[in-house]
Amino acid sequence: MFIQTEETPNPQSLKFLPDRKVMGEAEPLSFTDSELCQNSPFAKQLLEIEGVVGVFLGSDFVTITKKPDADWFTLKPFILNTLMKLFVNDFPVILDKMDSGTVSNDSDDPIVKQIKELLDTRIRPAVAQDGGDIVFDSFQEGIVYLKMQGSCSGCPSSSATLKTGIENMLKYYVPEVTEVRQVGH
Repeated sequence: MFIQTEETPNPQSLKFLPDRKVMGEAEPLSFTDSELCQNSPFAKQLLEIEGVVGVFLGSDFVTITKKPDADWFTLKPFILNTLMKLFVNDFPVILDKMDSGTVSNDSDDPIVKQIKELLDTRIRPAVAQDGGDIVFDSFQEGIVYLKMQGSCSGCPSSSATLKTGIENMLKYYVPEVTEVRQVGH
């Protein structure tokens, strides 16, 4: 098995590309605490590596976020070794169906449907290329609230991406949108 790596716009995150599916068609998931990922022994193993503070499981990639003082030169071999063992031994990525964290009480609202459609077809695929994800949280009084995951969470350029790219696109296609804001990490 061969696992490639790619840099992301976030210097604290690195994208690992195994030659197989990770989450497949399931919603991507993000983990930042090994004690809170009992449904993902896969993520738990990675979070137990000293210096790793985040694991994002995408369709066919894993994005690892490190502590700012950790060094990729030191961490990368441990991460690659752990990923190799997990994949070779068919370690379960997810034990059972989990809520992806996408929250919306207004799923019947046509504006929300249009926002989600734009996120799913235009924005999320582009962000996944950089090892991250952007998940719809809510739409209230003209403001779209989004959660940044994977390499997007804590990325120095994420606020610029949010404001210039995503906000402008959503305002253009959905005139009811007045602003886009990030919700908690």
